[in-house]
Amino acid sequence: MLGKTNAAANIAVKDLPAARKFYEETLGLTPVHEEGDDVVVMKSGDTLINVYRSQFAGTNKATAVTWTVGDEIGRIVRALKDKGVAFEHYDMPGTTLEGDIHVGYGMKVAWFKDPDGNILNLIDQ
Repeated sequence: MLGKTNAAANIAVKDLPAARKFYEETLGLTPVHEEGDDVVVMKSGDTLINVYRSQFAGTNKATAVTWTVGDEIGRIVRALKDKGVAFEHYDMPGTTLEGDIHVGYGMKVAWFKDPDGNILNLIDQ
């Protein structure tokens, strides 16, 4: 039923101006629509991410958004670090940590957080 329909990610934030700055200036997403001080819709590739003000911002303990970046993962991690992004390191059996990239199970993954603590990641697949 929905398999051929596009979907959008939703990211709850407390401080919309700070979040917009992070997603636009740090991550390079393009704002395409705003609804007052409560929502900014950001374009990422062919998809949309709704960044919206919520009292529940940062309460998700799981990954909220994943970007599939292929072989560019190392370059992108370095570029984000240069912009001040701190990467998360997790104790994950079966993986090794190469710098800020977790390697194992045939993939490379790097996790980081936005200003509200939402967990975001990059994967090479």
